[in-house]
Amino acid sequence: MKKQVIIVAGGKGERMGSDLPKQFIVVVGKPVLMHTIEKFHSFSDKMKIVLVLPEPYIEYWKSQCEKFGFKIAHRVVEGGKTRFHSVKNGLNTIDGNSLVAVHDGVRPLVSYETLERVFSRAGKKGNAVPVVPVNESVRKRKRNKSKTVNRKNYFLVQTPQCFTSEILKKAYEQDYNENFTDDASVLEAMGIKIHLVEGNEENIKITRPFDLKMAECLLREG
Repeated sequence: MKKQVIIVAGGKGERMGSDLPKQFIVVVGKPVLMHTIEKFHSFSDKMKIVLVLPEPYIEYWKSQCEKFGFKIAHRVVEGGKTRFHSVKNGLNTIDGNSLVAVHDGVRPLVSYETLERVFSRAGKKGNAVPVVPVNESVRKRKRNKSKTVNRKNYFLVQTPQCFTSEILKKAYEQDYNENFTDDASVLEAMGIKIHLVEGNEENIKITRPFDLKMAECLLREG
């Protein structure tokens, strides 16, 4: 089954404190988004790459590709008002029976091992979501009280989340719900069991200045 990826890059950079959305910030010689696309292309150079961007930044992205000599083939799609709608727009370009990964554009440090795990499990089970364990103590707050909960029962969820195209397209035919926080939650609304695989701790989502510094260090090492 062929592999395809929808890379969603609709952030505005508000928590980064930057006028430029975080996916376009240059780190280790090129915009974050280029590092992310390169990771999927180097994992499989036959993979179809769909990039979902906010409409105001589509021409800017094209200019950056020219500036940095970025030649990896990819299709650019206009994003929607929410992540759900952006993924749905990307899905409209997915053709044939395939495995479709949905990935955050600001996660350039996903490992090849994680990619192999999500595609392999999705091919066998229909879906796969990478997670990492919670390593710190966790407390649940309710009203004006809090209590300790067993951290072994909780995981941090990453991307790419991978699905068969048939299942994913059917899930995104649902009406939007504010509880749809990621693609797995969209499938769960249909009663579909989600299969977890091991992610990699380096696969951080670049959201704040600290994340950017961490990503820079890791990208230089890599």
